[in-house]
Amino acid sequence: MQFLNTAVNVLVMLAYAAPGYVFIKRKMVEEESINAFAKVLLLICQPCLSIYSFNKADYTPELGKQMLLFFILGTLLQLVMLVLTYLAFRKKCKTDASYSVCTIAGTLGNVGFLGVPLLEALIENKNAVAFSAVYIIGMNFISWTVASAIITGDKKYISLKKLIFNQVILTLAIALPLFLTKTKLPAVLDNSVTVLGKMTTPLSMLILGMRLGLIEFKQLYSDRKVFFFVFLKLIVFPLFGMAVVSFLPLEPYIKATLVILCCCPTASAVLSFAEMYNKGQKTAANIVLVSTLLSVITIPLLMLLVKV
Repeated sequence: MQFLNTAVNVLVMLAYAAPGYVFIKRKMVEEESINAFAKVLLLICQPCLSIYSFNKADYTPELGKQMLLFFILGTLLQLVMLVLTYLAFRKKCKTDASYSVCTIAGTLGNVGFLGVPLLEALIENKNAVAFSAVYIIGMNFISWTVASAIITGDKKYISLKKLIFNQVILTLAIALPLFLTKTKLPAVLDNSVTVLGKMTTPLSMLILGMRLGLIEFKQLYSDRKVFFFVFLKLIVFPLFGMAVVSFLPLEPYIKATLVILCCCPTASAVLSFAEMYNKGQKTAANIVLVSTLLSVITIPLLMLLVKV
């Protein structure tokens, strides 16, 4: 039952890509417009998703400590995986943008767009979504600094300025005070934030569908490195996370939350960053699509090893 429930949830989310595919094939949207969709997703919908996720839980000192530990653990897991992958393919990253994209795609997951709906469907404890918010914060810090530097080949992104002045900090400046003071947004504003936050899944899949409409299907299986990095993301990284949490004194639902987030396919944000920096867009679309398709099988299978 758990296998089927997980598979259905992933398939439903994947179905959102269909309209984007149709829009491109019927010339209803031009390729140049995809970048605008990506900016809306990264700069508007994703921050709203973070605020929504924090708003799902009621702050307590104990929960605050657990979330801080989860943030440190999740961020370190991603950094270690990303750095090790980059070191293994550093030379190729410097000469081939597609390897740079694949490198970050092997770590960064669709934890907001896909992870939050999965957590809501699979874990009864509502605090699980709040834990996803701090994981997303860590991932966003990495995305706007280390990952951006890898994609562009420009070390300027790894700086204190970039670490402090980015959309993640701006989002935290709103979300954290509300969370820590147990303040709820006015109903009308809260509804707007919720709607925009929940747009992340369909919009990210819509962008994926558009990019899919621009490639030939044979390209999906002709690039072997895509499948190698998908294997890293869908199998190696979740097992790494599973091994780490097995030794930690965390509640079962917190361990399950971290593993589910590690299991998520490559982040649609990888494609959004590729679009924004104009680097390796086709490879990014391929790896996001292939990892999302295969996650219909890998996530349910890995969930059989997790006590939800």
